Amino acid sequence: MLDLRQLRYFVVVAEEEHVGRAAERLHISQSPLSRQIAQLEERLGLVLFERSQQRIRLTTDGRTFLTEARALLTHANRLESLGKRLGRGEEGGLCIGYIENAMHANVLPKALSEVRAIRPGVHVALYNLSSADQLEGLRQRSLDVALVSEPPADDDPDLTYRQLLEDPMLLALPANHPLVNLERLTPAELEDLDWIGVKSSQGQNHHDDFVAACIRAGFTPQIRLEAAEPYTALGLVAAGLGIAMTQKSLNQAAYPGVVFRELPWLTFTLPLWAAWHRVTLRPLVETFRLILTGHDTALYTGASSNAPQTPTALTN
Repeated sequence: MLDLRQLRYFVVVAEEEHVGRAAERLHISQSPLSRQIAQLEERLGLVLFERSQQRIRLTTDGRTFLTEARALLTHANRLESLGKRLGRGEEGGLCIGYIENAMHANVLPKALSEVRAIRPGVHVALYNLSSADQLEGLRQRSLDVALVSEPPADDDPDLTYRQLLEDPMLLALPANHPLVNLERLTPAELEDLDWIGVKSSQGQNHHDDFVAACIRAGFTPQIRLEAAEPYTALGLVAAGLGIAMTQKSLNQAAYPGVVFRELPWLTFTLPLWAAWHRVTLRPLVETFRLILTGHDTALYTGASSNAPQTPTALTN
């Protein structure tokens, strides 16, 4: 059985790439730390680090082992937290992963508000992660629910999902832009303009899909600036630095210097999916999933003493 303390030591040494700094961070001396790492390597029969006088670096196998060690420690921390909450008589909390669009479209805040109305004392931990990292979190059981831009495969043996949203996109223009006065915009009018891209946790696929949709429509966007999230992009649009595509669900009134126009010929949307592990029977998680997917939660809020069953409507 692996020693969790040794795994924690290993992660810190891997992050610092220096035994001395790692020892300071762990508040132990260097010699015991070096022995613990050596014992871990001996137990595994694996060389985790390449050592030199100045620093140590992970081997290729060490990098692979680091990913799994972090996942195991995350789950161990969550398990400890859950045990403490159960020991206090609480039902347990929710660990939810999400992409920015789940916030911007008000899907996650609305669902959390409904959960809080049903379970006022519930503890919720939110993690802003890429879709791929969220799905891995579901497999490692460090997340209860994931809100992602790309769902798991239909034949995934561990995970299942439901689509929550297909958010259409609007063109955002500076209020003083010449195109604002045109009744109908065509692809040719967007060809040579400066665009502001949005590079978010939805990842490279989101960017590539947007460019591909523009090419299919008949023009190639000249992306001169990239913003980390859509509200920043709208601020840049309001300053006259370019045009952008943003989801319709954003609060358009928040940017008086921006004019929004529909482009019926541009087939590009932002989907949002809820995903979860097939084997999860905690009532609180079931309640949250029902809220997300718009199902009746009466089964879980009534006074019945019977344990709830997984609703048929929520399984693939």
